[in-house]
Amino acid sequence: MELTLTKLPWYAQVGAFVALAVAACGLFFYYYEMPVRADMTGRKTQLMSLKGDIATGVTTAKKLPEFRSQVSDLEGRLANLKAILPEEKDAADLLNRMQTVAAQSNMTIKGFKPAPTVTKQLHAEWPITLELEGTYHNLAIFYDRVGKFTRIVNISGLDVKGRDKPETNMTITATCVATTFVLLDKPSAPAKPGAKPAAPTKGD
Repeated sequence: MELTLTKLPWYAQVGAFVALAVAACGLFFYYYEMPVRADMTGRKTQLMSLKGDIATGVTTAKKLPEFRSQVSDLEGRLANLKAILPEEKDAADLLNRMQTVAAQSNMTIKGFKPAPTVTKQLHAEWPITLELEGTYHNLAIFYDRVGKFTRIVNISGLDVKGRDKPETNMTITATCVATTFVLLDKPSAPAKPGAKPAAPTKGD
């Protein structure tokens, strides 16, 4: 026996149509609406993430001039530090500077003997023994000018003796230790307790 909706009572037909409509709506929601909503949710999440990245980029861009200024300031400080504490020893350059100052002070450098460097944590100390001839007054001028070097030079161990045969501009002989400093590329590791200190490197 065939069963058709037209043969059902009107209320049964209405119920059947309602059931079919609900089923169709459910299928539509499950196979179309849910994926679309999920896709929209994903796109909204991506959009929010992009907006966050854009906001971060805008903030960073606004701070870029400040960052550049800070980098420029640090580079300037590093350049000044390198002028005071060079990164390498240069005996010829230092000797040339000393001779120039000595000549300007009417002093004569008779001896220039670099000693081994003494390595510290951030720098190395480079002592150089100097022997000079001149007068007390000119010696004071020489030390004053050395003290005005951009590069740090400490004078110690001064020993002054009168010459056996003094001349007009040669009345004394002076020896001293001029210690300059070298900036290390990499800080040296602190010595471990009980460990022997590393041997100093030889000067140029």
